[in-house]
Amino acid sequence: MTYVVGVTGGIGSGKSAATAEFERLGITVVDADIVSRQVVMPGSPCLQAIAEHFGRDLLTDKGELDRKALRQKIFSAPAEKDWLNSLLHPAIREEILVQLEQASSPYVILSAPLLLENNLDKYCQRVLVVDIPEELQLQRTVQRDESPKEEIEAIMKAQLSRETRRRKADDILNNEGSIDDLRQQINQLHQRYLAATIAQEK
Repeated sequence: MTYVVGVTGGIGSGKSAATAEFERLGITVVDADIVSRQVVMPGSPCLQAIAEHFGRDLLTDKGELDRKALRQKIFSAPAEKDWLNSLLHPAIREEILVQLEQASSPYVILSAPLLLENNLDKYCQRVLVVDIPEELQLQRTVQRDESPKEEIEAIMKAQLSRETRRRKADDILNNEGSIDDLRQQINQLHQRYLAATIAQEK
């Protein structure tokens, strides 16, 4: 059985920087955001269903999904959002499980912003939360995305609270400091996860 470490954290917490460090150590990362794009690639059954349901004007000239147009379409239509989620969530979950199974590193990282909200943690042996104070989260995301502060605050409100995430974590990665601090913590976690995979195999 594959030993899976779920990695999550609020917007702007630095999940990508953390998972890049694990990749540097030779660990496979299955990223739910990437999978969610893969399941709507041109020619996929999901994209076909979306085009039939919402109309072909949601496709770009290249036949790809126009994500912005789709977001606008479901933004104020809860029923349409539910329809989309019931189509995509099972497809994403299925593809995540396939990729986890195919991973050949000693353990595998499942990176998902909504790991806990979507119950993906049930596929994980450990949950690692990348954690920073909320004011720093807001500051970093506003700088990175050049988005209005209110928009980021709304996203943060929609996600699990920092306290809840920390409570559900098996391990917490403090990402307030430098990349060197982050790297040091990840090296320690890496040794711990390697030891856990060996223990599991015995």
